[in-house]
Amino acid sequence: MAGPKRSRRPTLLMIGTRKGAFLFHGDPARRAWRLDWPHLLGCIVHHLVLDPRDNRTMLMATRTGHLGPVIMRSTDRGRTWAESKLPPAFAKAPEGQAGRAVDHTFWLSPGLPSQPGVWWAGTSPHGLFRSQDGGVTWSGIEGFNRDLVGRIGTIGQETPDGAVTHSILVDPREPKHLYVGLSGGGSFESRDGGASWRALNRGVAATFLPDKDPEIGQDPHIMALHPLKPDRLYQQNHCGIYRLDRPGEVWTRIGMNMPKTVGDIGFPLVLHPRDPDTLWVIPMDGTTVWPRTSPGGKPAVYRSRNAGKSWERQAAGLPRRDAWLTIKRQAFATDGADPLGLYFGTTGGEIWMSTDEGKRWRVLASHLPEIYTVQAASLG
Repeated sequence: MAGPKRSRRPTLLMIGTRKGAFLFHGDPARRAWRLDWPHLLGCIVHHLVLDPRDNRTMLMATRTGHLGPVIMRSTDRGRTWAESKLPPAFAKAPEGQAGRAVDHTFWLSPGLPSQPGVWWAGTSPHGLFRSQDGGVTWSGIEGFNRDLVGRIGTIGQETPDGAVTHSILVDPREPKHLYVGLSGGGSFESRDGGASWRALNRGVAATFLPDKDPEIGQDPHIMALHPLKPDRLYQQNHCGIYRLDRPGEVWTRIGMNMPKTVGDIGFPLVLHPRDPDTLWVIPMDGTTVWPRTSPGGKPAVYRSRNAGKSWERQAAGLPRRDAWLTIKRQAFATDGADPLGLYFGTTGGEIWMSTDEGKRWRVLASHLPEIYTVQAASLG
């Protein structure tokens, strides 16, 4: 029997922190790593994404202390950076009315291969923006920023870090078919490029609201669409882990199959790029006042290989006790290699990695600033 395939391409690991961005360059075996000097040291980096269409262009959503929210662009894989000329900004309010201002860009998503130069951005407070020139200039999607946000009203403004628009997903078969997640607000779908939106929240609990089964108001932490099976969606929610198979309209709470002592509350979720039935989550304590740390101080990653029907604990190499880790929603990533590499970053500045699909974990880096986002790519 042939052995497992091995990665033969270098790996780029992109880390965004509260104090800047860090790029780790791994050899083809993912054993030796080289760290770049910090980029934009001192700035909050909410998202840092490599464009898979050319494997060179990178966009960084950052917030500087004195300049406010900006999007930085690199066309040489992070060697040099330039500020976008026209960043996401809401339309000016009519005279006499209160306007809105972008506090920061929270999420970045590249368009399809058939859309060179197209990027999407989600902001805080809730906003959706599109670029058609590789992130140089951005324009607002009024069907979202005016109509949908007006419909939602103040829902989500009370979340700990403010409302955020995230998980901008583009159907690989149809660029006008979009999904987005709103914390809070729920999951929404558009089939006309963002001109109009409909709620997609049936079956998702909202135990924190007076109405436990509302049309809108849920709090998805992250959503993911599988590229090989784009009618399959997953989400990690304030109230559990869910799967949706379109054209179905009702989410199934697959987190109910997690161990009861661990629960199904958390923030990050990643999918196996070659298997729509395989996914990973990192549960956190969601009891009482929501400590948002490893349950019982025993961190573990949980994998399902049957679309959430059952879960297995993967903790070899992780601390066995007294480790109160917190992992943000954007701080868990896969690299696309074979076998698949998994990486997550903690708010304590550690990066953990596995090169065997979660069977064993080791520390790649320590003592970084608070980690906001982790992205990984195998380079051609």
